[in-house]
This record gives sequence, C-alpha cells and structure tokens, in this order.
Amino acid sequence: MKQWIKVFAMLVALAWSAPSMAWWWNSTPSNYTDTRYPVVLVHGMFGFDSIAGVDYWYGIAEDLRKYGADVYTTQVPALDSTIARGEALLPQIASIAAVHGKVNLIGHSHGGPTARYVARVRPDLVASVTSVGSPHKGSPVADLIHGSPADSLAASLGNALGSLIDLLSGGGYNQDLQSSLYSLTTEGSAEFNNFAPAGVPASACGEGAYSSNGVRFYSWGGTGVLTNVLDPSDVLLGTTSLAFTFSPNDGLVGRCSSHFGKVIRDNYFMNHLDEVNQALGLHSLFETDPKTVFRQQANRLRNAGL
Repeated sequence: MKQWIKVFAMLVALAWSAPSMAWWWNSTPSNYTDTRYPVVLVHGMFGFDSIAGVDYWYGIAEDLRKYGADVYTTQVPALDSTIARGEALLPQIASIAAVHGKVNLIGHSHGGPTARYVARVRPDLVASVTSVGSPHKGSPVADLIHGSPADSLAASLGNALGSLIDLLSGGGYNQDLQSSLYSLTTEGSAEFNNFAPAGVPASACGEGAYSSNGVRFYSWGGTGVLTNVLDPSDVLLGTTSLAFTFSPNDGLVGRCSSHFGKVIRDNYFMNHLDEVNQALGLHSLFETDPKTVFRQQANRLRNAGL
C-alpha cells in the first residue's frame, strides 16, 4: 500500500511540474512571438478574463509576452448570442486597433465565432482570426440541450452561474444561456455562417478559404477527452462527449466542426479545457503543451507579416 502511495505522489508531482520543467530544453528566441499586430484573446462560453488571479487563458498570455508578443485579453458576455458577444467585443477591438492599426484575434470555443463577427463587420481592424476548438458548424451538446425539457432549468442555472462569473470578473454584462446555446446549435451556426461565410469549409470536414477581405484564417482543435487522471473537469467532458456517439471530439466540439480556414491540426490529444491550458495547467503529459501551440501560432503570424 505504501508503494502505491509513493507512486501516486510521484505522478502528482510530475503532472504539476512537467510544464514548468520546459526551461531545461527550451531554446526559443526572445522575439519568437513578436507579431506585427497584437494578439487579442477572446474567451468562450462561461468565460472570463481573470477571477481571483486565475486567468481563463491559464499562463498563455504571459508565455506569449515572454517571447515578444503584445497580448490583450478581452471580456464579453459569458453567455449570449454570437452577434451580441461580437458587438460587445467590437469597441474593445476598435480601441486596440486605434493604437496598433490592426489585431490578430484568437478565440476559443464560442470566442471563435465571436471573433469572426468582428472580422465580418470590421475587416479593416483585423489582420487574422484563429479559432481554437470552436464549433463553427454547431455542437451536438448544444443540439441536445436547446429546446429539450431541461432547457428552462438549464437556462436558470446557467444564467445564475454566468452572472456569478461576470460579477467576479467585473464584466457588467447580462447573461442569456438560451441565446448562447442556440448560437452553438447546428441550426444557429448555419444561420451565422450565412451571415459570415468567410473561412467556413464548404465540405463536411475540409478546410475553408485561407483569407478574405485581407483577413487570414486559421484553426486547430483537439480530440482528447480523458487526458489527465488528476483533472476533475475530465469527468464532465467525458459525460458531454457521449452526445457525439463515436465521432471524434474534445468533449464539447467535434473534430470537423472545429475546422476554419487553414487547419493547423484537428486531433491534438486535448479536451476542450486543455486547449486553453485548463484546468490549472493539467493536461496530457504525452501531448504538446498548449502554451507551445499558442506560441507556435504567434510565430506563424509573425512569419506571415501579421
């Protein structure tokens, strides 16, 4: 029994220390992420900028800044329609672009379509849009909940949680889970794609246009669900993944639905929270560190003159 306790303790120590040990072999140049335009991060559903010192983009913004990037984290309603979230994001982008000329938007989950909205209505402000685990063609999880008998109860509980998140993060926005869910259904996503078709693949699981109106498009996503035995959020995502039957997914978004513009990769062994280095940096020890993936994308933007 004592031997098993020792083994478990070693696994815990390794899971927490592995990301921080990267400095032993890291030879990344100090200007590796020094993009021409700043990187602007757009959170997803139930998202925030920071609560009690814990960032939604756990360690990602700091890592990008460490290697030369100017990084801004934005805040929009945790729960609302894509268009309402986009309208809340627009003045923040306009303010940043007034200083820097344009921005490189990176959106996670619902943040992807939210960023696409800004690129659609004000392409002059946007150099690129990168989506991370975003359901561009909808999510079976949203299809399952929206309009179901549990929809009203879910809305009440969800709006209460969204309001608490907004209060703790100082957002000041009203919350609307039903509008948020509808935007992420297959039907709602199709409606938005008719409004903002640029970058959306025409085929079921292909790539979309790489650019439109001077804006470059990129995406990546994951197909892992249970990725770290120490991460309690894996249990929730393991449950929601059942909505996909046998289709590859990250727990909330299907592999093909995450495709947008140039697909960097669609099968990282990451679940929906791993993609933004949550919860608290716990992710698979056998996959690329999420911070490294963001760093590589910033370098890709830098090399493209963006």
